[in-house]
Amino acid sequence: MVPVVRSCTPMAPHFYWILLTLTCGYSLWKGRGDERMAATVCIIASIVSVFVLSPLARRYSGVETGELTVDLLVLTAFTYIALRSERFWPLWVAGLQLTASMAHILKSIQLELLPEAYAAATRIWSYPILLIIAIGAWRNHKRRQREEHVTAA
Repeated sequence: MVPVVRSCTPMAPHFYWILLTLTCGYSLWKGRGDERMAATVCIIASIVSVFVLSPLARRYSGVETGELTVDLLVLTAFTYIALRSERFWPLWVAGLQLTASMAHILKSIQLELLPEAYAAATRIWSYPILLIIAIGAWRNHKRRQREEHVTAA
């Protein structure tokens, strides 16, 4: 019998939502197209994920098809951003999202995978993804400031 997971929330759910708000807010404020699109994808995916997870009593005991669908859509969006971007950071984000998406395949292959491990494997990559998007927005903002300074001089 697969153990029931009592708490498969992100490592610190309040911390995640604060990080999401701060990094995506900054990216929407200071970023350009790529950063804004990636931030919007993160916000929508985070909200939708809350509604597609299985009930808590059996969460992550089998493949989370709702979360799998969201992860694949996010992977598609991040890959689209990476393929059309002139920047390097979207490749990192798409690669990390691919890693998160692979957790679902691992669970489907190995159903005995502990629910806690499966949950962690699908969620841990969201933290560096958010930070990379924010760093991309910050670097873009700094680049624009330098360009404006050079043009003004």
